[in-house]
Amino acid sequence: MSKDTKNNTFEEDDELDQITITLEDDTELVCDVICIFEYKDREYVCLLPEDDPDGDFLFYRFSETEDGECDLDNIVSDDEFEEVADYFEEMCDDAAFQDALDSLDDEDEE
Repeated sequence: MSKDTKNNTFEEDDELDQITITLEDDTELVCDVICIFEYKDREYVCLLPEDDPDGDFLFYRFSETEDGECDLDNIVSDDEFEEVADYFEEMCDDAAFQDALDSLDDEDEE
């Protein structure tokens, strides 16, 4: 799910990067940046609202300006959104599988 945004700012944090997005109704939403990833020659960002850690992930097209500031664009196509969300889910499944394999390797070494 994407929420319509107006502007965005990254805030450096010791543990996670965060971004504050300003929605079209001028409310601000602080989100943890889960990851920035490439899919079909475009970059996307996956966000999770800080005040709702069990909520839905938010996906946006991502780019950086010449000044190094982030620029988020809404994903307006339902098809594009579904593809991006599915790709992200596959990445998570692959990472979980790799973590499980790494854990087995660590146990075998003991």
